[in-house]
Formats: sequence, C-alpha cells, structure tokens
Amino acid sequence: MNRKVWTKRGAQGCFGGLLLIAVATMQAQKDYFSQWPAGTSPQEVGKLVAEHFIPSPHQYTATLHYSEVGTWYGALTFAQVTHDSALQGRLIHRFEPLMPGGAEASRIPTRRHVDDSIFGVVPLEIGLETKDPVYLAEGQRWADRQWENPQPDGLSAETRFWIDDMYMLTILQLEAYRATGDRKYLDRDAKEMVAYLDKLQQPNGLFLHAPDVPFYWGRGDGWVAAGMAEMLRSLPQDHPQRARILASYQKMMTALLRYQGKDGMWHELIDHDEAWPESSSSAMFTFAMVTGVKNGWIDPAVFGPAARKGWLALVGYIDQNNDLTNVCEGTGKQNDLSYYLARRRRTGDFHGQAPVLWAATALLR
Repeated sequence: MNRKVWTKRGAQGCFGGLLLIAVATMQAQKDYFSQWPAGTSPQEVGKLVAEHFIPSPHQYTATLHYSEVGTWYGALTFAQVTHDSALQGRLIHRFEPLMPGGAEASRIPTRRHVDDSIFGVVPLEIGLETKDPVYLAEGQRWADRQWENPQPDGLSAETRFWIDDMYMLTILQLEAYRATGDRKYLDRDAKEMVAYLDKLQQPNGLFLHAPDVPFYWGRGDGWVAAGMAEMLRSLPQDHPQRARILASYQKMMTALLRYQGKDGMWHELIDHDEAWPESSSSAMFTFAMVTGVKNGWIDPAVFGPAARKGWLALVGYIDQNNDLTNVCEGTGKQNDLSYYLARRRRTGDFHGQAPVLWAATALLR
C-alpha cells in the first residue's frame, strides 16, 4: 500500500475513533447524567452542601484539617462550574482570616507533612479562579515547600506510601501546575503517582491501605480513585506517564464495578459484604467514574449507569441538615480486620462533605 495513502487512512481512522468516543460520551451524559428525580440533581445537592459548609465550625484539629481543605476545594470548584459568584465570594471571605497575618493565622498548619501541606490547595484554587496574585503566591509557596528537600529518588520527603497520599499529596502539585503552567509541578506529580501505583496497586485492581496492611479500606481507595481522576484531567496526552496512570485508573474502575452493591454503594471494606455501606468512599468512587465517563476514559455504556446509581444512592445518605451520614471515622493503618470492621459512622464529617461536592461538580462539568 502507498505509504501516503496508509498514513491518510490511519489518520482518518484515528479521527473517526475519537469522534465515536466523543459522540458516545455526549450520549452518556444525556442518558445517565440528566433527568434527575426531584431533589437529587447535582445543582440542588451541591448548592445545599456548599452553602452548609460556610457557617460550619472547624473540625478535629487546632490547625486546619485536610478534610476541611478538601471540602473548601470542592465548594470553590462547585461555585466556579455553576458560575455562582456570590457563593464564591463567601467562600473566599471565609478563608481570608487563614492567610498569613489574618485573624485565624494560628490555624495555619506548620508540619512538613502531607496532611498539612494540602492546605496550599485552597489559596491556589482561589488564585486560579480570581487571578489574585496574593493567593497564587501563597499557594505556590506551599507547593514549593513540599519539594524543598526531596528524597534521592526525586520523590517528596513527605512520601510515606499510604494510599491517602495519592490524592492529598498529588492535588497540591496539580493545582500548582494548573495555576502556573509550570511543567515541573506536573512531572513531580506523575512521578509520585507512578511510584505509589507500583507499590500499592494489587492484581485485582484495588489498593492496599499500606504495604504492611492487607485490607482494601474504602475511603483509602477512594483517595486513590479521586487522585488519579484529578490528575488525568490535567495530564497532557503526550505526557510519558499518562498511559501508565490511565491503565491503572481503568483497572481500578473495572474492579470497583464488581464490588458496587445493588443499592449503588460501596462498603467500608470494599471486598467484605459484612462491612457497612460507607458514604465518603462511595462519593469518591462516583466522582472518579463520572469524570472517566465524561472524558471518554471508560466505556460510557458500562460505567455511566454505575455512576448514576452511585450518585442517587449517595444523595439518599444526606440528611435534612445537608450532612452526609455513614461517613467512616478517621482511620489509621492497622493490620487487624476487626479494627476496620469496628470503625464508627459519623454524620457531617468533612471527609464526606468534600467528595459529595467533587461528585456534584464532576456531573456539571
């Protein structure tokens, strides 16, 4: 065959394939991500949960807890995607006292630890949305600090190989890349993500809580799913690590499909039917699936119904105060099955409020 003809036909075939994916994705959004029953639309639910966050007291620690950072990020992105400038303004006003020199500056974390460094995500997101150089500089300072003294292998000194980090560590660098366009933040992120994938993903597609803890803890795997989905949204098609991360994401989504309950939820220990339906992990998995369907990374006909089912199930766990119920309490790693099965359920915990907002935002993007 003439090389020019082959090349032209190959290009046409590639374009045709991409067009088919785009058409299928648009159809999936029409079929699965619209026509919501009364009171369950992402616009309604996201607005109520975001507004509820603004007067909510801080949780857990003397300094700002990472779960509150995630909720702030979720509320800000929801305000942006819905063009709600009033909501955005109130969210920014609430954060102003937490800037250096502000009235709540004592709540700014100080440890060089992944749970604290994520604080920088909020000023970065505010800076992204408003182009305010003060917020951008403050957020970038946190991202740079996280890599001031890297390990000999180039990974952050905050690396610890807990699956939680696959969101909490990577989202800060990702936001710095989104804000600055500086490729170094993205390359750090991709290198870190692949190192965690190599260390923690199992042949069945799921992730151990840590190398020495052989349990598939729901929210831990939720952090992974959300982290990969966020990274793939921003990772260029030609990035050398994209194929590796995408393959692991697809493998995980396929595994999660097998473990989704008939009610649309996932369990507090993913592969244990005796564990209770857990809402924060279910919200994270829903976010990851919705994002994948909308971007054509996974088959819309297979994962679209599962994502819709997950969202509708999740909404059923939001109470009259706009608090998510059945949220697993904070959980350290422990090589003890009974420890995980006995975890308590919380209501209104920011670990759950955050991914509800991520999922609502993803459905509206």
